[in-house]
Amino acid sequence: MIELRPFNSLGGENHGWLDAKHHFSFAGYYDESRVHWGALRVWNDDTIAPHTGFPPHPHRDMEIITYVREGAITHEDSLGNKGRTEAGDVQVMSAGTGIRHSEYNREDVTTKIFQIWIIPTHTGDAPAWGAKPFPKGDRSGRFVTLASGIKSDEDALPIRTNARVLGATLKAGETAEYLLGADRKGYLVPAVGTVEVEGVRVNARDGLAISELASIKITAIEDSEIVLVDSI
Repeated sequence: MIELRPFNSLGGENHGWLDAKHHFSFAGYYDESRVHWGALRVWNDDTIAPHTGFPPHPHRDMEIITYVREGAITHEDSLGNKGRTEAGDVQVMSAGTGIRHSEYNREDVTTKIFQIWIIPTHTGDAPAWGAKPFPKGDRSGRFVTLASGIKSDEDALPIRTNARVLGATLKAGETAEYLLGADRKGYLVPAVGTVEVEGVRVNARDGLAISELASIKITAIEDSEIVLVDSI
């Protein structure tokens, strides 16, 4: 099954400093048909004005992955972690038993992020945070695992759930294939560009919910940057 969720069908609200679009029910947006996709609970498409951001606030029992599309995001948390994550790079926060954090765009330019929340497979662990650069050249023409709770993915940022977050960059006309597994669920969003997936055209920032397919083939119609979540 493949279901296209066009960008203009997403929920969300423009707060001035934050223009937020929600692929799944979040905050004041609720759609009973879009509460989660397997263990994937949140996919927010956030545009954050310069020198603004999210003040300190709490989380628990959630794996929170931030993919920076443009600009940079600066993180601080109650564990004493501080970090600046730039475009193309990824940070992960395992909220565990509880953590407070802030996320600010301290740049002079707009920052654009995907924030992805995945339900953990177990609870009760201490909170943790990490970040890592993922050069786009290293994922040219193929998928690279950015964050994963699967033991074999040693080079990825660790998350505490049976899921992977992957990225790929494809030139126009290039094709990449991903072995999903018919018992798993995929959710794909082009950060940039337009792709075709199993005959379905997916424009930038559209969502594509995928299930019951052993593998998926993605062909770039134009130069594209893709993020994919593979979960149970």
